[in-house]
Amino acid sequence: MTDVGRKIIQLAGSPVDEFHAELSRLYARASAAALVEHHRVGFAYVAPGGTWQFPDGLDADSLAAAEPLPAAAGIARLAGMSADVVLPQLFCHPGMTSYRALLDVLGLPYLGNTATVMANTADKAVARALVAAHGVAVPAGRVVTHADEVDLSLPVVVKPARSDNSMGVSLVADSTEVATAVARAKAHSADVLVETYVPLGREVRCGVLEVDGGLECLPLEEYALDAPIRLPADKLGRSGGGELRLVAGDAGRAWIVDHDDPVVEPVWRAARACFRALECRHYGLFDFRIDPHGVPWFLEAGPYCSFAPSSVIVKMSAAQGYSLAGLFDTLCREARIEAA
Repeated sequence: MTDVGRKIIQLAGSPVDEFHAELSRLYARASAAALVEHHRVGFAYVAPGGTWQFPDGLDADSLAAAEPLPAAAGIARLAGMSADVVLPQLFCHPGMTSYRALLDVLGLPYLGNTATVMANTADKAVARALVAAHGVAVPAGRVVTHADEVDLSLPVVVKPARSDNSMGVSLVADSTEVATAVARAKAHSADVLVETYVPLGREVRCGVLEVDGGLECLPLEEYALDAPIRLPADKLGRSGGGELRLVAGDAGRAWIVDHDDPVVEPVWRAARACFRALECRHYGLFDFRIDPHGVPWFLEAGPYCSFAPSSVIVKMSAAQGYSLAGLFDTLCREARIEAA
């Protein structure tokens, strides 16, 4: 039977910039619309610059009408809202880390991974080192700060060590392009990760849930590869009206992999190892490149679920037979988050 009546606070926005705040609003609005049928949903919003608001919704009019509060007053108000569960929906680095740590300090239960896990996965070099130590295949790579430190055989993928949505990523096959690629990556992160290019095969994501004391792997989602690597335009775009939209889920851009596909079992084994290596909780999400021989190579972890219909874990779970509400309630029960 589906639980009803939890008081959910969507912690949204970004103290860093409007791009991350807009991305947060996109997911949090959709999540709230999906969950409000069964639960009571409220909002706490952190605006660029760090002020707090408590709007009735995340549309422009609701935000304009909500009183801005200094951080101390906003945090105090959040602490007094008697939330059964907080859904952190901030995508910037402090949102993924510091604001989750704040929830721990306040003693507020939240669904999803801890600040430590999010910090480790946000740093691609740290994440790859942790999963490699648990036997997961990772491409040869090293962290550099200058182009003359790149000593791997070409082709290589050059990416910011700490950035999302493929920002600043380049495939380099010519030594004359290395400096430009490193500079592009450094615009997003002081450290740059350079990895040996895994030859074009397939690219998949695997979601993992903690259920009944074990790890349940979800059906894989595979992405169309029109180019050797996925770039920002493959993930985010703008509508005709200028609103931010998710491109990766467009028809023909992604699909669920058949359960009997030979790639499924090796990816599931690797994903379980990644979950344990990174010390995830509640759920995890991992990206793999499949080489022409069918070997999965770890690319990165994004252990995040917004509980919006477009969220990857939600779509994978639907293919496993979970409704969105059922997935949310299952994970709340596993986390012992009950309605007051």
